[in-house]
Amino acid sequence: MRRRNSSSVYMAVLVLLAACNPVFNWRDVPLGDGLLVLLPCKPDRAQREVDLSGQAVSLDMAGCTVGDVTFAVARMDGGNSPVEARRRLEAWRTAARAPWRARGQVQESPARVPRAAEMPPAIDLVAEGETGTAGPQQARMRWFAQVDAAGRYTLYQATVLGHPPDAQALETFWEGLRLR
Repeated sequence: MRRRNSSSVYMAVLVLLAACNPVFNWRDVPLGDGLLVLLPCKPDRAQREVDLSGQAVSLDMAGCTVGDVTFAVARMDGGNSPVEARRRLEAWRTAARAPWRARGQVQESPARVPRAAEMPPAIDLVAEGETGTAGPQQARMRWFAQVDAAGRYTLYQATVLGHPPDAQALETFWEGLRLR
């Protein structure tokens, strides 16, 4: 009887340990001085130049992949005026939508990000379709801007590529976008 009880206890401990091993290991990650983001895994960071409407712009990124889902946030300089920030944000959105437009559905709607600039407005995008050889994909993106005391704009794009296995993960990611 004692052997059976110790086996049961051992199995119960293994089950509890497995339950404590989360798919998502959320952590706060700063992106520059203006944004703190909650990511579900240890992020990789990158910086690259992108062409937006014929202008080279530097893009800083942090992101990670859990299972088949990628969570990422990018930022770029938005310029010194709401007009320039809006022009750059629209060019960025156009470039990001391009792979989805021909092969899938793209829906945009207003978004809300606490402490974000009112102009340019925050926008959510949901895209579904096929992008090249990857097969069916889903992307959710959120663009928003921040303006500092000197009137300088910073633009952000938060992205979830794929279908999170936990519906709460998407909400946790969106709510974890905190402008400082």
